[in-house]
Amino acid sequence: MDRNKIQELEKRYPAGTRIELIQMDDVASPPPATLGTVTGVDGIGDIMVHWDNGSGLNLVPEVDRFRVVKDEA
Repeated sequence: MDRNKIQELEKRYPAGTRIELIQMDDVASPPPATLGTVTGVDGIGDIMVHWDNGSGLNLVPEVDRFRVVKDEA
């Protein structure tokens, strides 16, 4: 992924952004509806997430499905 796309992801999903997993095709993925906090974007464009269930599996933006959580209250 080129640097411009990575910078776009960093602006769209800054560290601290809360997200909810919708679907991820990985045997080690958290279950759907798991919430997590973005910790950054790595050099290949994956979104690094600390999931509330303790998982640290990254999101692949063009493959995995997720949404930003605006208000958890």
